[in-house]
Amino acid sequence: MTRDILAERAEIDAAAEGRTLCSEFERTAATYPDLDAFRWRTGDAAYDAFTWNEYRERVRNATLGLRALGLKPGDFALIQARCIPEHSVADMGIVHARATPVSLYNTLSPEQICYIADHCGARIAIVENVAFLEHLLKVRDELPLIEKVVLINGADEAASDWVVSWDDVLASGAAEAERDPGAFDESWKQVMPGDLATLIYTSGTTGPPKAVMDTHRNIIWHFEMTRRVYEFRPDDHGLSYLPLAHAAGRTGAHWNPLLFGGTVVCCPDINQLLLFLIENKPTLFVGVPRVYEKLYAGMHAALAAQPDENLKKMVQDAIDVGREMVAHEQKGVEVPEELRARYDAVAPILQAVRGRVGLDQLRVALVGAAPISTEVIEFFHALGIRVSEVWGMSELTAVATANGEKRIKIGSVGPAAPGVEVVLAEDGEILARGGNLMKGYYKDPEKTAEAIDDEGWMHTGDIGSVDEDGYFRVIDRKKELIITAGGKNISPANLENGLKQHPLIGQACVIGDRRAYLTALIVLDGEVAPVWAKSKGVEGSTIAELASNADVRAEIQRAVDDVNGQVSRVENIRKFAILPSEWTQESEELTPTLKLKRRVINKKYSDEIESLYG
Repeated sequence: MTRDILAERAEIDAAAEGRTLCSEFERTAATYPDLDAFRWRTGDAAYDAFTWNEYRERVRNATLGLRALGLKPGDFALIQARCIPEHSVADMGIVHARATPVSLYNTLSPEQICYIADHCGARIAIVENVAFLEHLLKVRDELPLIEKVVLINGADEAASDWVVSWDDVLASGAAEAERDPGAFDESWKQVMPGDLATLIYTSGTTGPPKAVMDTHRNIIWHFEMTRRVYEFRPDDHGLSYLPLAHAAGRTGAHWNPLLFGGTVVCCPDINQLLLFLIENKPTLFVGVPRVYEKLYAGMHAALAAQPDENLKKMVQDAIDVGREMVAHEQKGVEVPEELRARYDAVAPILQAVRGRVGLDQLRVALVGAAPISTEVIEFFHALGIRVSEVWGMSELTAVATANGEKRIKIGSVGPAAPGVEVVLAEDGEILARGGNLMKGYYKDPEKTAEAIDDEGWMHTGDIGSVDEDGYFRVIDRKKELIITAGGKNISPANLENGLKQHPLIGQACVIGDRRAYLTALIVLDGEVAPVWAKSKGVEGSTIAELASNADVRAEIQRAVDDVNGQVSRVENIRKFAILPSEWTQESEELTPTLKLKRRVINKKYSDEIESLYG
């Protein structure tokens, strides 16, 4: 069936006309006043919550309180906080005050914060706790434009003329609302669709970060587009655990609920994600590849360590039946009655497996932000979890292609989303345009012109392919393709995903640009490796101990051999090094969304890399 993308776009244009986040927030709060908007953990399995009506009241108080503090229309304000309800309240308070919020990654150094604060000219900063405040205090002399810092928690510990407590801001706003009941509505009703809703600063791995300008219209348009692909319900609940400074976390856990309702459960520590999944059993889940890879590795390790051989076989057999079903679905052929009967028989087992990790109530499961192994997605599909791979970027608000709920092609990122034009340039680069396209890069017309051509196409920097059904596949980032000394173009992500299929391997970085052959730096999975070692009788329990163990090295060699057997000879990994420590955001090898920082890795491990080519 031929799609009329321009007709789709015109329909979405009309649906988004005249709307802002503020108008949608008013509508949602009025429609679901008593529904929980946010839930958060307060202790051992105990949760607290506030409703949409209470959310709106808090935003009203934040808006008027920040205005009383000196925030003016057109200003910028920084937010540095984890995934807590106050982050969203602060964000919407700034928006309703006709200013622009700028969320910061929590791993930024004081120097990086200075750059962003100076670049956008922020006048107010809102931070979660004293630890974040200390980052600002270290560089206070370099932040002359920041007039006040609002401290959400711990104001009693921070006596400073520069600091005001969050509670005082809200109290000030409540008093102003009582004095002038119409002040809040008067403020937000002046917000226009073309106004900025936020600046999203890119990770800056190839230079200073660029500031993506997203308008209210971009976000409303994006929502109208995605709701034509997925069904969102007011009784849905999802987890907020990805950084709200990133497009994925911001779209899934902040903007979308404003538009369709539902409940957001706040998980401020990504290391506790499994606990939150089990306790809350979300119906919506948005994950980056590393999250699904960790779940995949953990479930395989748990199954391998199961002492009851009969139970282990029963679960493995059920998964194998699930894989057969997936194979038939992917081929688009009819499922034999005999296979369907076997699947129905093992369905309770698969349901129990899903329940062990809190995924038994999922309706919509998405993965994006980086390439992911087809083996991982196939595994979740075999369990009955229909993970949909999507593709996009901050410059496209979030999503531009998506596997819909009706037909998912594993290994693809789906067809162009409704109203979005997606094509391939002559060199295979993916180009896109639509109402989700950013306004541009703030204060950087030169970079904007480099990214968006005269015909309005966004040059994404991703290399891809497209099949006869219009389903796109992302091969790799254009700048990250390895060109060997022999002139062969190779995607490192493809090989890295293959390596990470082995539960022992937590991270892998393939090296080889302008080299005679490929090598890899490998990091063991900190949770799985000790369990594997114990089950095999291997001595050692830490990453450092296991990295130098001969049995571990032999197992990693088998994983490398498996990957090499699936690719051409020139793509074979000839040598590898197992590193003695994990890669994290804090150790700087990973971005906040757990993607590799290749330049950092190449520089930090230059000695190890050179030894592989000695």
